[in-house]
Amino acid sequence: MKPKIKDVAERAGVSPATVSRVLNNRGYLSEQTRLKVGEAVMELNYIPNDLARSLYTKKTNLIGFVFPSTANAFYGELIALMENICFELGYKVLLCNSSNHPEKEELYVDMLLRNQVDGIISGAHNRGIKDYQRSNLPVVGIDRYLSKNIPVVSSDNYQGGRLATELLVQKGCISIIHINGPRELETPANKRRDAYEDVLKKAGMPHLTYEILARSSERQIQLLIKRLFDENPEVDGIFASDDHLAARVLTEAKRRKISVPERLKIIGYDGTESMRTILPELTTIQQPLHAMAQKAVHTLIQEIEGQYNLVDTKEFIFPVKLIEGKTT
Repeated sequence: MKPKIKDVAERAGVSPATVSRVLNNRGYLSEQTRLKVGEAVMELNYIPNDLARSLYTKKTNLIGFVFPSTANAFYGELIALMENICFELGYKVLLCNSSNHPEKEELYVDMLLRNQVDGIISGAHNRGIKDYQRSNLPVVGIDRYLSKNIPVVSSDNYQGGRLATELLVQKGCISIIHINGPRELETPANKRRDAYEDVLKKAGMPHLTYEILARSSERQIQLLIKRLFDENPEVDGIFASDDHLAARVLTEAKRRKISVPERLKIIGYDGTESMRTILPELTTIQQPLHAMAQKAVHTLIQEIEGQYNLVDTKEFIFPVKLIEGKTT
């Protein structure tokens, strides 16, 4: 049978209240008492109940992460960085893959609340989930507008879109197509599309965006890219909103024996370490993942500790960097 706090108290010769004070480091206690309780804990292999401890501390030291998929290199690396920061600060993480399903995301957020997480960091797509809007729930969005009262951490999406499109124009492209998510997602990533359109309008060139639906399968994405090439045989520049899309475009170009960069120039977005290792030749816009991870976690902890004022800063935007490879 699992030892209980009263078993530890009996072994140490103190009261259960004293054991609780030792475990929660509350109030003055002699070193002898601490040692006796510590020895009893080790002898009985007693594991404190975190939920019971939270009744005293008003904190569980649990943080919930809600993201579309850890299989995506951008999310995977960002989550790993944030989890390490949380661990160093004494927090544990509950990770939820929403798969871009609103119902699944809502169930996960409800589960996180029932587990009494201290706060949530969300990079999921779905707005309007009521639990996010609870006034007493600390939440930070990653590249997502979840509600007007939730701070957002993102890269400078407009700057990234401008750098990518201007490079394609400078390289002599005259038929440039952008691939992005649907406009109705209301995400900061839409600013990449805004910049793409603004640059081409200023240059007096046409613009065309192919939209990838949030829950598109690999097969559907492949078909959309094939359709892009079929419908636009003159295309000579493609700006994809993430490196995975850019990699698929490159694969399709090779299948059609379209030379890159001579006949077609391709730019991606994200610049994660894994994609830079797998596809070092890809020109991309690199997001500062370390800075974004640090800001997201520290902003959430400020909210948890009641030290964050939304009036001061609602959106934290970090500069991006153009990494030119062999695809342009």
